[in-house]
Amino acid sequence: MKAVRFHEYGGIDVLRVEEVARPVPGPGQALVEVRAAGVQPGETHIRIGALHERWPATFPSGQGSDLAGVVVETGPQVRGVAVGDEVLGFTHNRASHAEFVVVDDVNLTPRPEGLPWDVAGSLYVAGTTAYAGVFAVDPGPGDTVVVSGAAGGVGSLTVQLARRRGATVIGLASEPNHAWLAGHGVIPVAYGEGAAERIRKAAGGRVDAFIDTFGADYVDMAVDLGVRPERINTIRAWEAAARVGASTYGESAAACAVVLGELARLAARGDLEVPIARTYPLAQVQDAFRELERHHTHGKIVLHP
Repeated sequence: MKAVRFHEYGGIDVLRVEEVARPVPGPGQALVEVRAAGVQPGETHIRIGALHERWPATFPSGQGSDLAGVVVETGPQVRGVAVGDEVLGFTHNRASHAEFVVVDDVNLTPRPEGLPWDVAGSLYVAGTTAYAGVFAVDPGPGDTVVVSGAAGGVGSLTVQLARRRGATVIGLASEPNHAWLAGHGVIPVAYGEGAAERIRKAAGGRVDAFIDTFGADYVDMAVDLGVRPERINTIRAWEAAARVGASTYGESAAACAVVLGELARLAARGDLEVPIARTYPLAQVQDAFRELERHHTHGKIVLHP
């Protein structure tokens, strides 16, 4: 089968699509023929070695967590899935950017009728990260919540989930994305110089919670806006979070098929929009990451193996 591999840390040019042995499912595992697999900013950080201390790569390394496809083979003692099932799920083995991937049965959930393959294959990391961030700050009616990177893959889901909790949501994003945010009941605010004052004006002076999906100085901004540290969550600025006592709930805090299934059903019903920015064939994986690393993508980028 064909799969993405890189043999050393480096830029986009280290990514290759290679012929590798098709994996064989073991006990409690299923072999999935991949129809769609999302790409994540975290994969860039792993590939360049920026996360070596936390998540070192073993070379040659594959990549990819999100996936959706069809079960084509099962190992012994598999429960809950059968050959022919349409599923979505995830792997922690950096392996979904490939034509086939072995997945533990507990990490798979049925693809709801009507859920597009591209959405199903890009929902896990962004969806569970958004779910965890909203859970961490616990917004409700009467709360005003700010979300940085509000039009990105994680941010676009975060704002919707926070709105579903009844909160007033302010989304930091570039102006071309303001119409989309406003259409989803979010108050759009431009990021950059003067953002804190624009937030205060939009919030009427009070901000109750802050979900940072971008990093940079947003944790400090949240503190300056008067948000209590226990109601600040960041998925990027770990050092700042440790310094002020903010939380760092992300994908791992909601990494289960139950949460993924709940998000998939919301998306299938039209209650959660998962924007798809662009799709690429597996052979163009370098182009997919060039698009991702421009940092102005609205929604998800998806590979088609």
